[in-house]
Amino acid sequence: MSETIGNGASKHHATLTRRAPTPGKATILATGKAFPSTLVPQECLVEGYMRDTKCDDASIKEKLERLCKTTTVKTRYTVMSKEILEKYPELATEGSPTIKQRLEIANPAVVEMALKASIACINEWGGSVKDITHVVYVSSSEIRLPGGDLYLASQLGLRNDVGRVMLYFLGCYGGVTGLRVAKDIAENNPGSRILLTTSETTILGFRPPNKARPYDLVGAALFGDGAAAVIIGADPVIGKESPFMELSYAVQQFLPGTQNVIDGRLSEEGINFKLGRDLPQKIEDNIEEFCRKLMSKAGLTEFNDLFWAVHPGGPAILNRLESNLKLNTEKLECSRRALINYGNVSSNTIVYVLEYMKEELKREGGEEWGLALAFGPGITFEGILLRSL
Repeated sequence: MSETIGNGASKHHATLTRRAPTPGKATILATGKAFPSTLVPQECLVEGYMRDTKCDDASIKEKLERLCKTTTVKTRYTVMSKEILEKYPELATEGSPTIKQRLEIANPAVVEMALKASIACINEWGGSVKDITHVVYVSSSEIRLPGGDLYLASQLGLRNDVGRVMLYFLGCYGGVTGLRVAKDIAENNPGSRILLTTSETTILGFRPPNKARPYDLVGAALFGDGAAAVIIGADPVIGKESPFMELSYAVQQFLPGTQNVIDGRLSEEGINFKLGRDLPQKIEDNIEEFCRKLMSKAGLTEFNDLFWAVHPGGPAILNRLESNLKLNTEKLECSRRALINYGNVSSNTIVYVLEYMKEELKREGGEEWGLALAFGPGITFEGILLRSL
């Protein structure tokens, strides 16, 4: 490989933390991200999408223009390109059985992005790839055996006895699930260093608009592609590693009877999603109790005393959470910035939020405690009580 990766000789320098890590608790030691080469400004999305799908329906164009404004997204990255559409024109043809072609594109693309994000993360960490003991690989964008976790481990040059965990098709909460699983591994395997990678592309869901599938337009206006990576470990090595956040306590919870609110089905044409209109309300009705369950572990009671790293599924969810919990306007700023700059990138997005949060918490007087939250199919709530170091 041409890139320089974790050989222990990076330019990374360990920095002192403001607060001492709790012995035995998992910490975030480094993060990284990567994106495909095509950047799509939101103001160019409508014309490009209508052209690529050969759609000339004025009402669909008007609806997509309206959706593009309400999402608040300004830029996104995408694997889809002119070259791909020229090679696979059937992707833009309604009813075409294209799952084979989609996977030919998506499978290598998600590993390539995961590889780049992992290299960036390992270099920030400053350790050696040989010190990585476990890989947690998250994606809702590829299907194959063996999975992308093996290809990633091989291309990074990880040890062949690295412990691999693969988390498939969790959707938007997958990144926080990955953090929870990595936390459990770190705290139960002293000395371990876990590489968590998440990688997503919208290739599986790209298709021409159809009035019978209104959610397709929401996806076109909201979702983007990319990858993220995190190094996690307990008991960081003083002088060599720079933990910036502690994963204190984690909870996953599903809402009984809501499995059809977010519904994804794989077919010969790719993946189809249906999203219930009551999703924001379901989250709003249950979020306070869920947050208080996490906060109770540190004796916390005031929402505005925390920092908030919330997966930005869309502006409606953020707005309702802010209103319901009476959060100060700036509390969800990092989530809103991630949505504006990258769109909803499914499992990856929580890492982009945490990177923004890392910079925010460096300021004097930054909060010690916070919450990482994500919501997805189930309806599943995934949350972690965080401690800034």
